[in-house]
Amino acid sequence: MDSAAWDARYAAQELVWSAEPNRFVVEELSDLPPGRALDVAAGEGRNAIWLASRGWRVTAVDFSRVAVEKGRRIAAQRGVEVEWVVADVRTYRPPAGGFDAVLVAYLHLAPDELASVLRTAAAAVAPGGTMLVVGHDRSNLTEGVGGPQDPELLYTVEGVVAALPGLRVVRAERARRPVPGEPRDALDTVVRAVRPAVPA
Repeated sequence: MDSAAWDARYAAQELVWSAEPNRFVVEELSDLPPGRALDVAAGEGRNAIWLASRGWRVTAVDFSRVAVEKGRRIAAQRGVEVEWVVADVRTYRPPAGGFDAVLVAYLHLAPDELASVLRTAAAAVAPGGTMLVVGHDRSNLTEGVGGPQDPELLYTVEGVVAALPGLRVVRAERARRPVPGEPRDALDTVVRAVRPAVPA
């Protein structure tokens, strides 16, 4: 879908996604001391706003102007500051080494495009910083629920790990995520990696 299609989707309802942060974002990033964070393909900003509420200085990037405006409004209502950027993450270039945490959550692109975005995002992780990637796993097609139905757009642990050069992987697994009202869990790829700190 292009940005116009996502604009229409975001305009059609109050919230496309939950107002609460993703459970794996909470699990993996709660223990980090606040610093600078980048939320790639932030949508309506639920994860960015949660990070900002915990003291992070957050840059949230999405190509849907409607989603960004919603995020800006919600952040203001909650009394937190987020830097909002309207940009296509396929061409957006964050500063290298500029962020203590980089998040890519449920960005589903063709494999070559996703790998390129992940490499660019990985390069934005500062020494000692963390990168978290979460997305619908390919096994979700047959064993889970929700997400894109095109296997080419779904994640594998191996594919994500391969796209994070220079980072040390500390968690890489297929994880279950309960979905309210559904008899089956969703299956997500969850990868957390860190850039080694610069030796003293």
